[in-house]
Amino acid sequence: MTKQLASSGKPFTDGEFVKKCIDAVAEEVCPEKNDVFNAVSLSASTITRRIEEIGANVYGQLQRKTKEFYFFSLALDESTDVQDTAQLLIFIRGVNANFEMCEELAALQSLKGTTTGEDIFGKVCQTMEELDLDWSKLASITTDGAPSMVGVSRGLIGRMKRETEELPNCLIHQQALCCKVLTWDSVMKVVVSCINFIRAKGLKHRQFQELLSELESAHGDVLYYTEVRWLSRGRALRRFYELLPEINAFLHSKDKTVPELIDTEWKWHLTFLTDMTEMLNSLNLQLQGQGKLICDMYSHIKAFEVKLVLLLEQVKKHNFIHLPVTQSFSAENPAVPFPAERCVQALEMLKEEFGVRFRELHVNAKEIRLFQNPFVADIDEAQPSYQFELAELQNCDVLKDAFNPNSLIDFYAVLPNDTYPNIKKHAMKMSTLFGSAYVCEQTFSRMKLLKNPMRSRLTDEHLHQCLRLAVTRMEPDIQLLTSQMQAHSSH
Repeated sequence: MTKQLASSGKPFTDGEFVKKCIDAVAEEVCPEKNDVFNAVSLSASTITRRIEEIGANVYGQLQRKTKEFYFFSLALDESTDVQDTAQLLIFIRGVNANFEMCEELAALQSLKGTTTGEDIFGKVCQTMEELDLDWSKLASITTDGAPSMVGVSRGLIGRMKRETEELPNCLIHQQALCCKVLTWDSVMKVVVSCINFIRAKGLKHRQFQELLSELESAHGDVLYYTEVRWLSRGRALRRFYELLPEINAFLHSKDKTVPELIDTEWKWHLTFLTDMTEMLNSLNLQLQGQGKLICDMYSHIKAFEVKLVLLLEQVKKHNFIHLPVTQSFSAENPAVPFPAERCVQALEMLKEEFGVRFRELHVNAKEIRLFQNPFVADIDEAQPSYQFELAELQNCDVLKDAFNPNSLIDFYAVLPNDTYPNIKKHAMKMSTLFGSAYVCEQTFSRMKLLKNPMRSRLTDEHLHQCLRLAVTRMEPDIQLLTSQMQAHSSH
């Protein structure tokens, strides 16, 4: 009960309402048990204390697990809560000698003052100390690529390089930042302005929805777009384009003139930006999800870069086979020709940006490939410590038959350690790598739910405990907790 209240974002005082419901049900179903149910306390203070105890129990389990890690990686991201307090999320993924994986929230650290790389580094050190983590076992750090994270002089990575003798390869997920190359302000400012005009006031919004209903439109409304949630841009642009005639007619009825909406070249830009943003959205969805391995992530990134090269050549020839919205507009035979130069330039910038931001992935391509399939690795190009083991492995028919690329962790778990110690060690390290900071982005969405305008007084400590219970994969030891509770009655 307490865990559900904490993880679902319900106020702690809701426990009293739940208690009334329980009492009402007990009265009808089993009145003879009334005394038992009455003895259960779900007051706000009791719920608060139990959340603290359950959160501490789960964190204690994590502390015990981290002591067994052979390698671990960290994923970090920073955002602000409803009270503008900067919150730093730190996730950890580790593996023990039996290849048992553990991915959990390591800490939610509040940054009350500045949010520089020095501040973030201090919080990371505090988290490492509290979990008794060994820096030598750190396999990688994944961030969102913000300057406070990756700055050479003042960023977290730069600060760590000065502090530690040997910093692991940092795999930095910056695909979301790559999207900012396609800002295309001339399009987005018009789109956002029109959407805000329609939705800013209730009367206009209702009138617009009524217009769509009268015209039997396929859609009932326009969609909001926010810069923070950049994924919303693709959906907002697609909906805007599909409702363009209705939007233009409605704005005219309100004596608002937007010349871009009937400008053919602007429409070309709108359609092209819509297609490209939806492609980036699709890539982002491929990178999402807990527990994904770095080799799968890298495959998606490489595939997207190949698609960009293909698109470049096709767009130069005005071939829109992979750009459905642009192709649809092209079929209308617009008076103004397709602005190929501008769109090619955007694709080239995006291609270059991907190459820069995912450089670390390409540098480690051979290491990733070795982990993904050691049976096809080039022995001559492998590091000397792997060569003899690869020779043994690639000529072992039993292991070759047992290999399944869809269950890499299971394969490496049964690999004999005495014969393949270095390959197994390499696999342990690679299995901990976060391919993206998505787990942080997803958790920030939970944080917005837990600490909303109606619960703005929720303390940082209680926010941390609620968030931990909302995202953990571990089950609290209820038997241990209840035995400890028996020593004192709940009030």
